[in-house]
Amino acid sequence: MKGGLKITKKFLHSHYISAQMERKKYLIVTAGGSGTRMGAALPKQFLELEGIPILQGTMERFRRAVPDLQILCVLPRDYVQYWKMLCARNAFNLPQRIVEGGFTRFHSVRNALDVIPEGAIVAVHDGVRPLVSADWLRSLFGMMDSCRAVVPVLPLTDTIKVLDKGEDGSLKESPEKADRSRLFAAQTPQIFRSEDLKAAYSQGYDTSFTDDASVASAYGIEISYVAGEKYNIKITTPEDIALASSLIRLSGK
Repeated sequence: MKGGLKITKKFLHSHYISAQMERKKYLIVTAGGSGTRMGAALPKQFLELEGIPILQGTMERFRRAVPDLQILCVLPRDYVQYWKMLCARNAFNLPQRIVEGGFTRFHSVRNALDVIPEGAIVAVHDGVRPLVSADWLRSLFGMMDSCRAVVPVLPLTDTIKVLDKGEDGSLKESPEKADRSRLFAAQTPQIFRSEDLKAAYSQGYDTSFTDDASVASAYGIEISYVAGEKYNIKITTPEDIALASSLIRLSGK
């Protein structure tokens, strides 16, 4: 029809292939730590922030931002039943698959990757970073249309000192200088193609593997570093809980 859309077999085929290539989205929430720096009886991910467990708040933020996200929650074996009890008590019915954590964060993520298929997008996020914003999360996932991996970072703003520890425990400034303009703090979520991350985690464990980006980089995966969020803080101390509560009240979210 003149002036109308001409739909051909070629168009339909290409549209079908595009739909087939759309990747499902998975989230691995790492909550396998003991939280010793918090000094509390419970691991920090189970402590309450504004009336709900930190872990619950983190997962709710992701699901509101990306409704089709499939969530895997990595927990210490000894706290799996406790988390199920908390979910029941709080009527927290968000669909999730629980995975037992490993000896280190590396092993915990690898356990979760075992149940994620290839051909998907997988984000890995600290369970105690509950202040991520919906718009920012959607933008990160959107970048995966053109990136192989996306990792958010923030530039360091404090003056950085390189110090050496003496035999008496005192600290002395080293002649080595740190170039602050080249130093950045990595955040989560860190997002990858599942086949890439699964391949990277097939490597043997190394103590230099402190996050997923370090594992992927060692395997040769190209990473796109993008702007993080200032208030995407990781809760590790009682002071962090007080700060996070204040930020939630100020934002009204």
